Amino acid sequence: MFEFLFKGLIRDKSRSLLPVIVVSLGVTLSVFFIGYIEGFSTDMISQNARFGTGHVKVMTREYVKNISQRPLDLSILEADKLLEQLNDKYPEMDWVRRFSFGGILDVPDKNGITKTQGIAGGMAFNLSSSSKDLERMQIRENLVEGKMPSGSFEMLLGKGLAERMGVKLGDTITFFGATMDGSMSFQNFTYVGAVSFGMSVMDDRTFIIDTKDAEQILDMENAAQEIFGFLPNDIYDGDKIQEVKNSFNALYENDTDEYAPEMLALRDQNGLSTMLDLMNTFASIFNIFFIFAMSIVLWNTGLLGGLRRYTEFGIRIAIGESKKAIYKSLLLESVIVGVIGSIIGTVFGLLLTFYLQEVGLDISNVTSGQNSVLISNVIRAKLVSTQLWIGFIPGVMATFLGALLSGRGIFKRQTSELFNELGV
Repeated sequence: MFEFLFKGLIRDKSRSLLPVIVVSLGVTLSVFFIGYIEGFSTDMISQNARFGTGHVKVMTREYVKNISQRPLDLSILEADKLLEQLNDKYPEMDWVRRFSFGGILDVPDKNGITKTQGIAGGMAFNLSSSSKDLERMQIRENLVEGKMPSGSFEMLLGKGLAERMGVKLGDTITFFGATMDGSMSFQNFTYVGAVSFGMSVMDDRTFIIDTKDAEQILDMENAAQEIFGFLPNDIYDGDKIQEVKNSFNALYENDTDEYAPEMLALRDQNGLSTMLDLMNTFASIFNIFFIFAMSIVLWNTGLLGGLRRYTEFGIRIAIGESKKAIYKSLLLESVIVGVIGSIIGTVFGLLLTFYLQEVGLDISNVTSGQNSVLISNVIRAKLVSTQLWIGFIPGVMATFLGALLSGRGIFKRQTSELFNELGV
């Protein structure tokens, strides 16, 4: 039966061509959309983890309450002891200190008079050559001018910030800010290079220094504003992260000290939980919508096909084939069409995903000037194993539902009227 129906569909293009095209287009969009959502969410998680949240982040309780202000005076003291504890309890994870602060950068001319000046956000990482954080942040790979800092009080600027301030390699830049204790801080830095991370929020407003320099200018020796934790190979695992967070916070559950450490997961910060859940929900709604839309189109296609095959069905009933058998053959035809269309659509969807993964879509005109969301200027999709089968759900279900609805007319045919209908 299967071989018979398959040959019939191949030979009679009017029965299969339009449904296969409709299914292929729908499945292509569904498969591509899954890859797009996966790429977008993966990039968002990666960028936020690297620069803003870590997979987990440890801070003081009071700091957590005021986290949007990033208050230096509520930072962790005796950070070495806490880092030792974290490394002992979770040795598979990488724990690093981070500093994020603001200040004024002043570029003097040859006479010492201010040439350019502006507000910028500072970030401090461990920039030593043996640092895992250096590799994680890909600072060396994103260096577009100059060299990596190798001595004390050397500074990297975001490419956009360097261009706006008009600095040249070797220029002196004076930092004006506040220390952990609230006193004023002044320090001269040497501009040694520019970096471009492909994110406007980083490239246009950020400067980077080493953690040792940050400790001195902020009076934060053996202190940490935030401690980031990363899973092995920097691969995010929501369930594992939740387990680490719960076990750590349980250690200080009965501690009444307002400066006791508290751990937040990536999803607990920057509204990422809502955004990630919305993307997953939207992907499900998108697939349901395509199942419904394609079912309506294929229902109409089935009704038109039923009219064209009206005589064929009449003859088959007249020669003794049961209505149920005809109905079953229509449903089986729909499954065959759905599978063929899904295979074709999956191939094209994977090709589109691969193209966007390798080439990307530049949205720098949209992200330029925004200062709150860590999102790349180039959107990329991501090939995932889910795409190999997800398209068959809307593809096969839509054709099956379309045939299920349109084929009901077979049961309305009356055997007694067939000879009049067929003109015999």
